[in-house]
Amino acid sequence: MSEALEAKKLDPGFLSEVVSRACTNKNRLDLYNCLACGMCSVGCPYNGVHDHADPRKFIRQLVLGMRDEVLNSTFIWACTQCGRCTMECPMGVEVMTLVRTIRGNFGLRAPGFLQDVVDAQIKTGNQMEVTNEDYLDTLQWMEEELQAEVGDPNARIPIDKEGAEFLFLWDPREIKYYPQDVQSIAKIMWYVGADWTCSSRWWDATHYALFNGNDEEARILTQRYAEEVKRLKVKELVVTECGHATHANKWGPKVWLDKDNDYPVKSIIEKYVEWFEAGLLKVDKTKNTEPITLHDPCNTVRKQGLGDAIRYVLNRTVMDFREMNPHGVMNYCCGGGGGLLAMGSDIYPYRMAKGKLKADQIAATGCKLVACPCHNCFDQLNDIIKYYKLEGVRVIHLHHLISHALILEEKPQR
Repeated sequence: MSEALEAKKLDPGFLSEVVSRACTNKNRLDLYNCLACGMCSVGCPYNGVHDHADPRKFIRQLVLGMRDEVLNSTFIWACTQCGRCTMECPMGVEVMTLVRTIRGNFGLRAPGFLQDVVDAQIKTGNQMEVTNEDYLDTLQWMEEELQAEVGDPNARIPIDKEGAEFLFLWDPREIKYYPQDVQSIAKIMWYVGADWTCSSRWWDATHYALFNGNDEEARILTQRYAEEVKRLKVKELVVTECGHATHANKWGPKVWLDKDNDYPVKSIIEKYVEWFEAGLLKVDKTKNTEPITLHDPCNTVRKQGLGDAIRYVLNRTVMDFREMNPHGVMNYCCGGGGGLLAMGSDIYPYRMAKGKLKADQIAATGCKLVACPCHNCFDQLNDIIKYYKLEGVRVIHLHHLISHALILEEKPQR
């Protein structure tokens, strides 16, 4: 190393070290292609909203070999990895991939309790440490509630059913805090006559190792899902309304697993569309008359391209759907993605600063109801609503709208 580089404490091999450790299913050489044009900073909605939000500065530090500055940067934790910067990059450099790589490969520990969440899921099978007894009891309880609601003693929430069409993964929030969501989703499954099952072993769809950047931990979680697909002999894996879980389970097997990684993965949103198109979902949209807007989760829409599917469902299910501006792939992140929701008090001010853009978007629609097919975004939006005093605004999942509007007397016979 030259005296000039030593004086500035620069490491010219740092970028190559990061790129060599990057986990991606794209050409990793593209990570070298930064032109220093600044379009990433133009594309980031939060650049200027709060400090430590300039992706161009981050990239230049990487290119120049400013190892210490990068590893001690607040940016790598304040970034939600939403991917909007890359949409503007003429060279397609994935800033989020570089951020994730640095988080998980250089001995860093995330602020707050992000790592604790990953540790809990690896140790117990789910991030909220729900016991297997409580999990199974909740499913049985909601099965009984469903039977009472629809008047059908044969309505089931099947567990470990071999050879079913698909294995369904829950979000632990649904099991621990919102058991009525279990009933709501199971009601839709019952209505369409879905051939489905849940796992008694690995059922938590969430995947916070996507956020801490630890690929070995990510591999462990993904391998569990792959094993359940194989053990239960199902045709596909279906993930509940959760953005990062959808992305991690669709993208993850390709990068974290060397075998048994070709099983189909769908969001339940894709199943809604299939069932509507097959004439199996029959709803009365006049039961959902309240004006409603949509938050597009980054992982579901920008990374997995399900924006049209979500809108298909909404337009079939509600009377008055109003878009945010901007929306779709250009929509703003909720501000709690990338693991920020689990990063505690140090990152909370950045979450709320980002949330101001979302609060303004919601207010501009005039809607008091926000559709949000993602649990992580759901919690962040509720925090934003309280923080910015959006009176009367509520957040709702797609399944709530569908199950409420089902025309029970027209249930298909299968």
